[in-house]
Amino acid sequence: MTLLARTLKVLAIGTLGAFLALLVLGVTYLERRPDLKVWHEPLLTEEFTTESEVATFADYLALEERLFKQLQTEVYDAVAPEDRTKINRYNRGSLSDPEVWPVNWNRSFELSAEAPKAAVLLVHGMSDSPYSLRHMALALNKAGAWVVGLRLPGNGTAPSGLLDVRWQDMARALELAAEHLREQAGDAPLYIVGYSIGGALGVDYALATRERSDLPKLDGLVLVSPAIGVTGLAALSVWQERLGHLLGFEKLAWNGIQLEYDPYKYGSFAINAAAQVYFLTQDIQSDLRRLSAAGQLNDLPPILAFQSAVDATVLPEAVIDALFGQLPMGGHELVLFDVNRRSEVGEVLRSDPRPTLEALFDRPNLAFTLSLVTNETKSSRVVVLRQRLEGQDEVETLPLGLSWPEDLYSLSHVALPFSPEDPLYGEAALGDSPGIELGILALRGERGVLKISAADMLRLRWNPFYGYIEGRVLEFMGLDRP
Repeated sequence: MTLLARTLKVLAIGTLGAFLALLVLGVTYLERRPDLKVWHEPLLTEEFTTESEVATFADYLALEERLFKQLQTEVYDAVAPEDRTKINRYNRGSLSDPEVWPVNWNRSFELSAEAPKAAVLLVHGMSDSPYSLRHMALALNKAGAWVVGLRLPGNGTAPSGLLDVRWQDMARALELAAEHLREQAGDAPLYIVGYSIGGALGVDYALATRERSDLPKLDGLVLVSPAIGVTGLAALSVWQERLGHLLGFEKLAWNGIQLEYDPYKYGSFAINAAAQVYFLTQDIQSDLRRLSAAGQLNDLPPILAFQSAVDATVLPEAVIDALFGQLPMGGHELVLFDVNRRSEVGEVLRSDPRPTLEALFDRPNLAFTLSLVTNETKSSRVVVLRQRLEGQDEVETLPLGLSWPEDLYSLSHVALPFSPEDPLYGEAALGDSPGIELGILALRGERGVLKISAADMLRLRWNPFYGYIEGRVLEFMGLDRP
């Protein structure tokens, strides 16, 4: 054996050894996380899938009714005595129990209207529930819209629902709801409002209507923090789950195993959920390229999107380039929320989105209207709207009559759809929550002591500019403020 061959063999053995050592350390670390509970176990067999014998939205709701009865018997009734605490979502009567609310907003809901002026389907995010768009739903209904808030499969019940859900299951549920809305609201204009993966599913549906005549056509699409692009690590992480199955380590199927203190959002997050978001975004981007090449995007319904310039969950650049960058002119608008530009905030930013925003405003031949909510000056908390209309080069500055609150440096992915007055996630108990209030959760002490992470407590849960979003959505749909 030559010296080179021996050297390569030693390097290969060393690399393999290092990989195996890292693998063992990684598995050991992941297995040291909190124990799995009954709500992490895949017990709910009544969840909707594309294989379910469900042909209508009424069938979907009937199956959902059986699902929630199963949730009660298989999860709530089976919770161990030591887990029956005051802030466990799965302990009946606790501060986090969704049943202490007048309405359990984890379930699909419908708000009818006499002579509806619009029909609106609201679609929430992954690990989320219909609660996230509840405030928007109520405003739209008061303005004369027939509204359906869809609970996506795998969500609103127990985190175990995310272990085997597929994005195709969610897409089919959305189709059933859209068909139902068209039947109920007649010829009223049909819209989808989608948050996070709900936004991605809305885009997927709008693209599907280009080629499928059996789907009701949309008159417009509203996206809030849409999941158009996520990191490729979401797809690679699926190998962690497969390794767990191979080795018999159930915890490896979870990206996070957390305390379930939120009545309308899971704390724990399954690896499969992240993978499904990634697979959906890849499907959307493939369809956009294919339909664009075939000239089939010209009659896409107008899209109005709202996105924070900084987002730890989805990639804002994907909304800009992978979606809006592919669209021909058609009345589309992207509204971006800048970070708080006060000078003392700028000095501690880890990553400033300013270069990306400035380059976007300088981009020639924009086929959509670009709007940016940003500080009027570096010394002022007052915000203005910098706007460049589609097909034009001029940038106009418009007053909004809004300001950044004193202690906020940016919005967040989870904040955009929530009013400061939201009773669960809102600011300083402005709402009237019958249970836990998470918008003001800010416990202080030594790090690493609490089961709720400091990152979760620091993350903004409500949007100081929510009123602007709601007003723009009503305007977009031709509805007057109630």
